[in-house]
Amino acid sequence: MVLRICSSDNFKRRRVLPYHSQTMDQHLYQYVDEDRLRADIMQTAEFGSVPVEEGNCRTVLTGTEANKQAREYFVEKLEERELEVSVDAVGNITGRWVPDNVNPATRSVATGSHLDSVIDGGMFDGVLGVYAGLEAIRAMQDAELSPSLPLEVVAFTEEEGGRFSDGVLGSSVAIGDCSVADALTTTDNAGVTLGEALEEIGFKGEQRLDATEWNSWFELHVEQGTRLEEASASAGIVTHITGTVRCHIDILGEANHAGTTSMESRIDALTAASELALEIESVTNEIVKTHSETAVGTVGQFDVEPGSINVIPGSVHLGVDIRDVECESMERIVSSVRQCLDRLEDERDVETTFSRPYDIEPISMSKRCIEALHSAATRAEISTIELHSGAGHDTMHIAKATDTGLIFAPSEGGYSHSAAEWTDWGDCATSTRLLAGALYDLATE
Repeated sequence: MVLRICSSDNFKRRRVLPYHSQTMDQHLYQYVDEDRLRADIMQTAEFGSVPVEEGNCRTVLTGTEANKQAREYFVEKLEERELEVSVDAVGNITGRWVPDNVNPATRSVATGSHLDSVIDGGMFDGVLGVYAGLEAIRAMQDAELSPSLPLEVVAFTEEEGGRFSDGVLGSSVAIGDCSVADALTTTDNAGVTLGEALEEIGFKGEQRLDATEWNSWFELHVEQGTRLEEASASAGIVTHITGTVRCHIDILGEANHAGTTSMESRIDALTAASELALEIESVTNEIVKTHSETAVGTVGQFDVEPGSINVIPGSVHLGVDIRDVECESMERIVSSVRQCLDRLEDERDVETTFSRPYDIEPISMSKRCIEALHSAATRAEISTIELHSGAGHDTMHIAKATDTGLIFAPSEGGYSHSAAEWTDWGDCATSTRLLAGALYDLATE
């Protein structure tokens, strides 16, 4: 069994009304409380807050005191509404609402996101999705509506990967891609394991949250881009999440004296690596023009050795990130990388190594969830556009286990993972109304 946390008696159950669209529209959307949602997000922003001259900044790494505070506050808010709270072995927190006359064994409609942050991150990333999910349930309760399925709101562990992993760890355990044992034995830079850190803050439960038991899943997240802002849309309905290929490349030349080595006798690893970086940019731009406008290719890591101004670079390590909603375009970029490496070995006499340890296929959101979001947007008169997600989010994993939908709220200026991250409070509430409507639709099918 997962660790159970007893709920409080603060919230009194209300009489519930049977579902029909007019009642739902009249009651549900108006009961999404912008002030209540804002208060939860603002309070969570205080945990791990970092002083800055402008904006709001927080550092909440998994298993830290700030993470403990954020988790405890979330549990408190779940208990206020008598949701059954559980914590699994890797710290995933779930609040479950079973309306009166609903079979508790019925598969739930779930929603949520994460509470951890990157170092010096923003206040909305992840947090909006967690508290929008809770606010959607509170709105249903306040509107005296009775879904026919249970609803769950989830805060996943280590989504950002700031301390123990490359990211989305809790959701990877929830779908069975990563075992509990492997997750708990991951370590931070100081050698502390995830299991030890969760024990320290009191959030290591038992067993495993199983996403395959859900009827469906929705996540609300800030866009982290400007497409919604540019389209003057109140929310985005995501159709696809890009796949990601990460390549690690080493180019070995010959370090030598910068002043005494002639140009013709040099084997310069940096100039060879520069050619590769430019080739990746060129090929990706060509693919965007002719095949897939969503393709991106990034050389985000460029480590030069020995790194001395008067020494010809002897080796360079490159980290390459390739993304698109189509596998074919990603493979074309990878193929061009390998061809370029072969050419560099022939023309520049360098040695190269290549690996691609991170390989995630593009994911499509389910038609059922997309239709529910469009229907909810129409009824609530919310302006939306369809778009893809260039970032993975926990939904990337959950889509392998059940039907999924992903909603974006506008990001002012497109800023994210920084103190400048900002989503207007009205947009937070509007996108939460969209989430609430879609959740209720699928919970009453």
